[in-house]
Amino acid sequence: MICCSVPPKAGTPPFPAICISATTTNFHHQRRRDGRAAAHVGHAARYLPEYHEAKGNRDFFAVCRDPELACTITLQPVLRYRGLLDAAIIFSDILVVPQAMGMTVEMLEGKGPSFPNPLLVPEDLNKLKDKVDVKKELGYVFQAITRTRRELNGMVPLIGFSGAPWTLMSYMIEGGGSKMFIHVKTWIFKYPEESKRLLQSITDVVIDYCAEQVAAGAQLIQIFDSWAGELSPSDFKIFALPYLRQISKLLPEAIKSKGCEPVPLTVFAKGAWYALDDLCDSGYNVVGLDWTHDPADAVAIARGRVTLQGNMDPNALYGGREAITNQVERMVKGFGGGKKGYIVNLGHGITPHVDPEDMKWFLEETKRVGSEVNTGALKESFPVTLI
Repeated sequence: MICCSVPPKAGTPPFPAICISATTTNFHHQRRRDGRAAAHVGHAARYLPEYHEAKGNRDFFAVCRDPELACTITLQPVLRYRGLLDAAIIFSDILVVPQAMGMTVEMLEGKGPSFPNPLLVPEDLNKLKDKVDVKKELGYVFQAITRTRRELNGMVPLIGFSGAPWTLMSYMIEGGGSKMFIHVKTWIFKYPEESKRLLQSITDVVIDYCAEQVAAGAQLIQIFDSWAGELSPSDFKIFALPYLRQISKLLPEAIKSKGCEPVPLTVFAKGAWYALDDLCDSGYNVVGLDWTHDPADAVAIARGRVTLQGNMDPNALYGGREAITNQVERMVKGFGGGKKGYIVNLGHGITPHVDPEDMKWFLEETKRVGSEVNTGALKESFPVTLI
């Protein structure tokens, strides 16, 4: 077991120690003795009315940079779904990393993230900072984590996260979201060495950033490779997988260098169904799956090497209560009943127009299914995540 308490700063109360196992199975199966599934919801909960009330007219990144407000928003789903959730994920955004590296990123209403000055040619790499002091540039994230960890007071664990190098590079070159990814594809085919140089720079920052999150109080780290599926299988092995492996290999040592114990790591490579076997050997404790994976096939490929997390299509939340129940039951059955090495999750993030009551139904149904699919003197159920 790893005791993820963090040494307190002078004059402040210590963090409550929350003990979790570093093994792929035990950490993700801290099961309740009442047979209910453990759950956590996270990532901004932007579908909640209280989120919009707290945010008001503030700029999105201004909210991210306000530790008190970020803490408040992180706690919202935990408080709304009290008793249904077993973890929180810090309110932030993957694009704070490019900001720390010297790029301007804006969140435009109705459009999403925008980079006014994307990296158009390799010479633009000179615009990036040679050395990023993450404690200086991203201190507001660490303050939010520390504040949230104390506010949680041992109620549930707290998860930190970062974007993956390939996904962050895609945003930095495309200038925002993309349908064709023409610009970043031009880079990897026309400027492969410069692309690798940029990916390495991002990787270095991500490792330091995640280590500082753990030092601030995060108890698990998730790496989001949202655009992994835009790469072919061969290109994924060149421009994504090596850097994901670097993170899983070097991050534990970086965490130790800050006087903390390593924490479990999760990787989510959306759309990269072809890479599941490689991801199971990439050094992560948990591999997240989107809805393009067949659950039974994923279980067969994983062969117990990692805990699998996924993978209901989030749009099923718009289908009504009966559809949600059917999807939950089908998903759990596909993953072998959820008895071992499995975490219920959506296949991607929750969209803003989801009815919070339908989300509550989803959580309640996962609890119900989790208690019904297991039998024995001590009923055990699986955890549920929504990140």
